[in-house]
Amino acid sequence: MKPTLLILAAGMGSRYGGLKQMDELGPHGESIIDYSVYDAIQSGFEKVVFVIREDFADAFKERFEPRLSGKIKTEYVFQDLKDLPEGFSVPEGREKPWGTGHAILMAKDAINEPFAIINADDFYGRGAYKQVFDFVGESKESNEYAMVGYALNNTLSEHGTVSRGVCEADEKGNLVNITERTKIGYEGDKIFYYEEDSKTELTGNEAVSMNFWAFKPEYFQHLETAFVDFLKEKGTEMKSEFYFNAVVDAMIKKGEACTKVIRTDAKWFGVTYKEDKPLVQEKLDKLIAEGVYPEKLW
Repeated sequence: MKPTLLILAAGMGSRYGGLKQMDELGPHGESIIDYSVYDAIQSGFEKVVFVIREDFADAFKERFEPRLSGKIKTEYVFQDLKDLPEGFSVPEGREKPWGTGHAILMAKDAINEPFAIINADDFYGRGAYKQVFDFVGESKESNEYAMVGYALNNTLSEHGTVSRGVCEADEKGNLVNITERTKIGYEGDKIFYYEEDSKTELTGNEAVSMNFWAFKPEYFQHLETAFVDFLKEKGTEMKSEFYFNAVVDAMIKKGEACTKVIRTDAKWFGVTYKEDKPLVQEKLDKLIAEGVYPEKLW
């Protein structure tokens, strides 16, 4: 079965100052989502499911439906703070969304096939989509997942330190552990991560997670069970978040799943702050000049 692309696009964009999911970055008003879906189509994906919020659903659909109609099947699901399992309710005063695990759960009735997930505001590169598509075609086990591992030096910022999940794989290429390094950056031509008063040099070739994963549909069942456990333990908190990768980590440690680390040489970039926009536009212009994309995408 050909995989579906699940795009997490319900974020508030508070640091960016607006709905960066729809910000115009390409020469004809294309957003990063446009390039992501274009790459997915070129790689063989036949359906895309968007996780969005209902309050901007009309504007979102008006933006993307004319572009994607006839090119790929599209579906939309809403992430709502109040959409909880029976017996649970939102604690009074909570406004923060429940996190990426909850966002993915919103798509459980829209996806019955293997699927890949990405962030709406991250550019992942054509090659990574093809690698994920090939993995799905080759993988036969319902509990075998995959994570795209980017070379650290292909994900760094020229404007300061970044947080990255540094991955450890075993001799078979299966994920063993992800260590969150909250401050990684350049000093001259060298890369370091910083902890309190110490710093440790990195090679730049370490595999890091940028939230590009591939799952089988059975994963939704594990996610549902884990979400109920999460709500029992932390559901009354104001800012606790339910992360999908924490569920994968727990499954790996219990021997319930294995996750292939797909190493890629694709270059990642994204928009977190308004200041990132000119650099992203420059990189897209370069890819167009190199012939990777047509000047007018659709």
